[in-house]
Amino acid sequence: MSAQMALSLSGVHKSFGTTSVLKNVEFSLTKGECIAIVGKSGCGKSTLLRLLARLEQPTAGEVYIPNGDIVRMMFQEGRLLPWKTVLQNVMLGLKHDRKRKALEAIKSVQLEGKENEWPRALSGGQKQRVALARTLVHSPHVLLLDEPLGALDALTRREMQQLIEKIWLQRGFSVVLVTHDIDEAVTLADRVYVIENGSIANTYDINLPRPRKRSSYEFVETAEEILNRVLGVNATTGNLVSFSSIK
Repeated sequence: MSAQMALSLSGVHKSFGTTSVLKNVEFSLTKGECIAIVGKSGCGKSTLLRLLARLEQPTAGEVYIPNGDIVRMMFQEGRLLPWKTVLQNVMLGLKHDRKRKALEAIKSVQLEGKENEWPRALSGGQKQRVALARTLVHSPHVLLLDEPLGALDALTRREMQQLIEKIWLQRGFSVVLVTHDIDEAVTLADRVYVIENGSIANTYDINLPRPRKRSSYEFVETAEEILNRVLGVNATTGNLVSFSSIK
């Protein structure tokens, strides 16, 4: 494997009993890249992320992540322990120099002054910032994002997208983002994969300058093309099309 390879999947299948969830999934991620996985509910996106997080094992095929690389996952819910403060939540799992590292992570997500707050006193966006800090404190090589902003209001979601992009560009780790929000995928990702019925239906390289302007013609055109592919809509006629007929 290339020294620049952050992870790769080769011929990956995943079944639960007789139900096939993923079918012959193949892609690779270069170090420092951000990719997004989009598709309808139930298409296999979250199962794919769980395979990358080593929470599941493939039924067939190979999931490769370099030995020693740290992988961390951020979920839609903050999953904070309500009986621990912000600082204590971020320190979870640390063995050495815990307070200093946790305070640095809290600062990086712009929550200085909230170290001693309890989760119940935080807004939804602040809870997700704590959850992000809790992943960053371990200096991950790969960050897995499973709809982490899905429950936030539009303005807070936009602020969090900008924060994640800023930290990712500064630190240079790799990102795999699962999202239902096509604009979010086009805003953050270098490449977008569309999954349909457990297989990769299409791939889009996002060659737009950063920071990306959602009002630009190129952004709108790209987002619409991906959305039409997810919905199975022919962009020219507006008619639904059969995925099985698309090569």
